[in-house]
Amino acid sequence: MKVIYHEDFTQEYCSDPAAASGRIEAVVNVIRDRVTFVEAIPAKEEDIAIVHSDHHINHVNIAGLYDISALAAGGAIQAAVTGLKEPCFALIRPPGHHASFDHSWGFCYFNNMAIAIQQLKRAGMIEKAFVLDIDLHFGDGTVNLLGGTGFVTIYNPDSYNRSEYLKEVEEKLFSEEVDIIGISAGFDNHVEDWGNLLTTSDYSDIGRMVRRASRKNNGGCFAILEGGYNHQVLGQNVMALIEGMEMEG
Repeated sequence: MKVIYHEDFTQEYCSDPAAASGRIEAVVNVIRDRVTFVEAIPAKEEDIAIVHSDHHINHVNIAGLYDISALAAGGAIQAAVTGLKEPCFALIRPPGHHASFDHSWGFCYFNNMAIAIQQLKRAGMIEKAFVLDIDLHFGDGTVNLLGGTGFVTIYNPDSYNRSEYLKEVEEKLFSEEVDIIGISAGFDNHVEDWGNLLTTSDYSDIGRMVRRASRKNNGGCFAILEGGYNHQVLGQNVMALIEGMEMEG
């Protein structure tokens, strides 16, 4: 699978856990021999401005976080475009699903998923999209930015029962006919992370569900990194999701 990545994502760009030293390296060390890395390219400011206000963009710039955030957004766009032809994963940061039009929180600055989906729509590449947000935390920014567009379905699973969680994800995925499925891939719901719910094999199952649903729709799928803070298991969890998305059956 192609993985969108850039060495700049290893930077400690701030003190947030999403920027912690070794986080991205923990993933790269596990997946490097199993994937093809494609270098991320920064998003253009006009693409970012489709979903964020000038005030917010300026705020991120003043904070010294514009370049790394634009690079993450660009990587998400690349993954989405690639995902129309083959499954793709964007190993990017900062994450983005808590970023709204004029503000952000939770280690996020630009909403990578919203920027990518809007890019596909504006380019005429898709008519409808589905966003599956499996991060521990509700992706309020993505809902704020895409929820009212009329062409995007967003699902944030909220069950605290593991088997029900997976069942609900599968039912929701197969209830929609869309051109692209984007996964806001947070791994902080793992049994050895903050959420203490999902196993590593569950991420493989989720990836497989997404691939099957996208094939049913004759559409595509991609994933972008959001949360996940236990470096001891993060790489294995990312690899499990990638392996699931690669499966044909």
